Amino acid sequence: MKPLVAPSLLSADFGNLGKDIEMINRSEADWLHLDIMDGVFVPNISFGFPVLKYVARLARKPLDVHLMIVNPEKFIPEVKAVGAEIMNVHYEACTHIHRVVQQIREAGMKPAVTINPGTPVSLLKDILPDVYMVLVMSVNPGFGGQKFIEHSVDKVRELRELIQLTHSDALIEVDGGVNLDTGKRLVAVGADILVAGNFVFSAPVPEEMIHALKSL
Repeated sequence: MKPLVAPSLLSADFGNLGKDIEMINRSEADWLHLDIMDGVFVPNISFGFPVLKYVARLARKPLDVHLMIVNPEKFIPEVKAVGAEIMNVHYEACTHIHRVVQQIREAGMKPAVTINPGTPVSLLKDILPDVYMVLVMSVNPGFGGQKFIEHSVDKVRELRELIQLTHSDALIEVDGGVNLDTGKRLVAVGADILVAGNFVFSAPVPEEMIHALKSL
């Protein structure tokens, strides 16, 4: 099965955002990945809900909203209001992760949980049956263009085994340093969705890079 591809808007040209969103709409991309950062949970600030509303009006791909923020549950109504299909929260940011997952599902969105590079896959065992997807960060979150952390391949392999062990249907998404080489290796060990930022948006023809990732 070919991977799904979710270009990350964090690497788009924010001076010409409409043009880049139209490119995504025309492309073979499956989702549009949106990173919201608060400068607290991660050492950077990206964009907030006014920009997200603008993106939602233009985008024709399902929105995969990744909240790199503290207390993400406070913003479930706002994420739902922009029409997000997937709401992704960090395991490390939620004291009561099961409750947050249930609240996201009750709001009518697909709940996803993200783990940072230093968080063991084993901590997800009890939540896997309840989530639509797990996002494995293959760089430290907060900035685009970072070097791929090689151990991420082993983490995806371990997560795939844990998903099977717990009889979960959760998908595996990977974000950080994804290119044709790392993407191929990640798909080989069980990744379902590849998030790519710089690799797509810095390419001479971004749509060709999306096609190449889809073809892995």
